[in-house]
Amino acid sequence: MKILHLISSEGFYGAENVVAALAHDLQESGHSACIGIFENAHAFPNSVAGQFESRGLHVIRIPCRRRVDRAAVRRIREIIRIQEINLVHSHGYKSDIYAWLALRRLQMPLMATSHLWTRQTVAVRFYEFLDGLVLRRFDAVAAVSARIAGQLRQSGISPEKITVIDNGIDLRPFQSAVPVLKSELKAVDRLLIGTVGRLTAQKGMDYFLTAARQLLNDFPQLLFAIVGDGPDREKLERMAKDLNIENSVHFTGARSDMPGIYASLDIFVLASIAEGMPMALLEAMASGRPVVATAVGAVPQVVVVGRTGMLVRARDAAGLADALANLLRHPELCDRLARNGQTEVRKQFSSQVMTQEYCKLYAQLLDKKNGRADESHSPVPVVAGTRTSSPES
Repeated sequence: MKILHLISSEGFYGAENVVAALAHDLQESGHSACIGIFENAHAFPNSVAGQFESRGLHVIRIPCRRRVDRAAVRRIREIIRIQEINLVHSHGYKSDIYAWLALRRLQMPLMATSHLWTRQTVAVRFYEFLDGLVLRRFDAVAAVSARIAGQLRQSGISPEKITVIDNGIDLRPFQSAVPVLKSELKAVDRLLIGTVGRLTAQKGMDYFLTAARQLLNDFPQLLFAIVGDGPDREKLERMAKDLNIENSVHFTGARSDMPGIYASLDIFVLASIAEGMPMALLEAMASGRPVVATAVGAVPQVVVVGRTGMLVRARDAAGLADALANLLRHPELCDRLARNGQTEVRKQFSSQVMTQEYCKLYAQLLDKKNGRADESHSPVPVVAGTRTSSPES
């Protein structure tokens, strides 16, 4: 199979990690995968294409000079022809719309992964509404959680086209990572609580800061790290100053050495108010970090209270602080949650398991386009020697 992934990115976050892991595993299994990256003239330049390339992946840049650029549509068609693509897989509303415009007259399978509709602004809600209309015309849509699958059905997408496929991560970089952050902060003997994500309202960073203020009353030597960048950074830095905790909270910006970042944390926090299946949470658990997370999206599927982590309600800074204080007072609980969480992620949320499910869906779509009757496909080998999912998984 020759798969073209399309994605428009402002930074290397959860969806980008999914695409990178999926493309890597497809290549490892003898398939061909290339990643079409939109280079948006109206957006700040970023290093997303370079980060994909640094992982040994085939990247093709797609210049996009305006909101609707016919040249970008033609470029996608050119990529399909030159690379002899069999199937296009898009990620995110802009990629979905351009993929549909490029393929609407071509007899080629078209599918998308819906990572999350945030509905954060009027403009975003409008584009996500358009996304729902366009996705009705796709051959298949993968949702990263049952909740997102429900949203897709509510938007009018046929249930027969929707498949839930859990996100998965490449476990290898997190197995022997060396801590990097505490030495940078010159605080090797202090406990460090951290969170990772794009700095937007969806990620609940303001609740993380409010919880940090409460914790510092009882644990004054704690340090906190916010890893990532985004439009709310200045607002959050002002908030840290207003709370008088700026000397205890470090904004690291976006980092490319994430395994070392996770290895530096004593506890990982996910304070989001909305999620699908957050990659940062899976990466932290794969790194053997105890986690405290909000019970949003598919998070309760992987974080089981008292077994693999701690759950709190979204927008509950006091509850978040209480859960963290409980872990700080009971290090043996931290150790047990970290071990169990790491085992769970390795068993259920590896990229090989995820890629196995996508390969089955790809094969079904190709058979349908080629006029063959629907068949039950035996599992498609992904990477020799790795676990593949059974029909029950």
